[in-house]
Amino acid sequence: MFVEKCQGWYSQYLALAKVYAKQGVDLVIKTQDDLYNFTHQWFTAHLPRVATEYDKSPKWAQKGLFYLPWFCLFLIILNYFNVFDRSPVIKSVQDPNIVIVNDDLRGMVKDGEVDIGSFVEELRASGRVDFNEQFLSRIGANVTGRVSEILAIPGQMVKQGDILAKITSTELTQSQLAYLQAKSASQLADQAANRARILFKEDVIALAELQKREAEASSAKAEFRAANDQLRVQGMDQPSIDRLAKSGVIESINNVIATIPGEIVERKINKGQVVQPADALFTVADLNTLWAVSEIPESNSYLIHKGQKVNLIIPALRNAQIEGVVAHVDSIVNPQTRTVVVRMEVPNKDGLIKPGMLATMMIESQPTEKLLVPSSAVIREDNHDYVFVKEDDETYRMMAVKLGPEGKGYRPVISGLKEGQNIAVDGAFHLNSERKRQLSGG
Repeated sequence: MFVEKCQGWYSQYLALAKVYAKQGVDLVIKTQDDLYNFTHQWFTAHLPRVATEYDKSPKWAQKGLFYLPWFCLFLIILNYFNVFDRSPVIKSVQDPNIVIVNDDLRGMVKDGEVDIGSFVEELRASGRVDFNEQFLSRIGANVTGRVSEILAIPGQMVKQGDILAKITSTELTQSQLAYLQAKSASQLADQAANRARILFKEDVIALAELQKREAEASSAKAEFRAANDQLRVQGMDQPSIDRLAKSGVIESINNVIATIPGEIVERKINKGQVVQPADALFTVADLNTLWAVSEIPESNSYLIHKGQKVNLIIPALRNAQIEGVVAHVDSIVNPQTRTVVVRMEVPNKDGLIKPGMLATMMIESQPTEKLLVPSSAVIREDNHDYVFVKEDDETYRMMAVKLGPEGKGYRPVISGLKEGQNIAVDGAFHLNSERKRQLSGG
């Protein structure tokens, strides 16, 4: 039923199409006849001789002129579809890795051979500038007391022995008093021992009494020496102690003394503040020599040894570079960061380098023999490394290679190249640009 209905529709539309096609053909023929008559009338009116010769021509010639436009249209269509071209069409397929150079590009490219050379790997490590702890002193109070006077400020240059601050201390007063008492006790014990020796010679006292007096004198001397040492610990020098012993005048002022020469880089006290011996009041540092410190991952620690060359880069000083050597490599790994501390000494005679500045260490490894290519020969495409291998004077091929990290302008070849291959060592960027241009058809 459905098929019969479809056949009916087909017959109906086919008949309708034939009607429209016939009407279209009739319209074209009528239009052509009208144009033919118009043209004949125009020639009769303007060029009658031509019209007369046409009327005298054979019927087949007149009829052929009617079909001439259609014949020309047919030839144009055939020529459009290359019907008359008997030669086969060869399509050129461009290898995307090939680049053909011209004379201008040839002058931008320099060739060279892949060769084995001495490779020095540079390990890049972030770090900072720090104080040289050999010339750093954190100075505290010797006694518990109250700050009565401050004589030094941050940035001030001091010498060893300079007074930085003064502290009033009752603790020092008690120690001086104990010293004077021990001194008097020692003198009395010495005198008693001397009298006992005289009496013993005169058989006035027994030997036991003499020994007792001598033991008391020795004990008093020991207590006197201990009191002297206590004052030394509390910051009094020996001349001051000797003056105390002679004059007997107690002074409650304790001086905070600079223990090394240098610059005061930190102060943590104010006048009237109560301080204790555990407090760090001043920090004095000699800034003529600093440290550069970096933390190296434990996986790279085997590459670092004492005495290796280091190039220190300080961004804050317009990427100033300072050459030096590794002064120390820690023997232990930090369990929290899994790193090893590496240190170098940095000269700072001009004072331009400041502790706390960020820095980058470029540490050179020991030289090893490896197959090398210049870094200028390498281009990066889609996260892969490529070089251009020369095939002939006009052709280069882009080849994927596996390379190690850069060092001193060279990269070691892991795979993809062999010794002696001729490559473009300079101008790889221009070759890659030309390759892309040729692929795009430019």
